[in-house]
Formats: sequence, structure tokens, C-alpha cells
Amino acid sequence: MNQTSFYEAKLKYEIDSWDLSEAIKNNEEIIVIDARGVDAFNSEHIPNAISFPHRTMSLETTSHLDKSKLYVTYCDGIGCNASTKGALKLSALGFNVKELIGGLDWWCRDGYETKGENAKAGMPVVCGC
Repeated sequence: MNQTSFYEAKLKYEIDSWDLSEAIKNNEEIIVIDARGVDAFNSEHIPNAISFPHRTMSLETTSHLDKSKLYVTYCDGIGCNASTKGALKLSALGFNVKELIGGLDWWCRDGYETKGENAKAGMPVVCGC
């Protein structure tokens, strides 16, 4: 694999906070999945995200999901791999999936709003991505 192919492949499977925020603002057909446990989701999550812990993902529990949409999984951030496990399970079941780089941690660092018991108002930092 050459460098160009590597970076094309990387962007095919990852999304950053800026791009996700823009996609949400533009009403793109994206379903944001919080792959952490329910308690973590209730504490704080990305607005309009769906709580779907990776440990509960299976053929049966995903049967109601639309495979024509793009799913973006996330977790706490770099120290957590729930988003990777969720993305792996969903992709193995035939879904189009991207993983949010940096998870909820980088979403918050980039200044985006959150919902939940410990929600933050947010003031996006324009990074120029």
C-alpha cells in the first residue's frame, strides 16, 4: 500500500469532530452511536446520539437499523476502545461505519455542546480542518 492509499483508507474509516459537527448541521444521513455503557451515556453524550453499548450489539439488536445510513461510533476517547469494538461489530454486520477520532473527549475539547447530566454548553473552536 502506498502513502496515498493509506490516507484515503484512513479517511474512509475515521471522522473528526469538525466533520461530524458539519455533517450534523447539514442534516446528512448520519447516526451517531455512543458505544459506551448506559451510565456513561446518561452522564454526558453528543447531542442526538443513540446509546448502544458495543457489548449489546448483535444481529438481533441491530435488526431495526437502516444499513443505507452512515453510523459514527464514539466512546470516551483515546484511552477507551468501545468505539472501535462497536465499529467492528457494526461493520461485521454489514453497516457502513466510521469512528470518531478522540471520542467524546476531543468533541468536548473542540468546544462542541453535549447533553446529559454533566452536559456542557460548548463554544466550537474553529481549527481550520
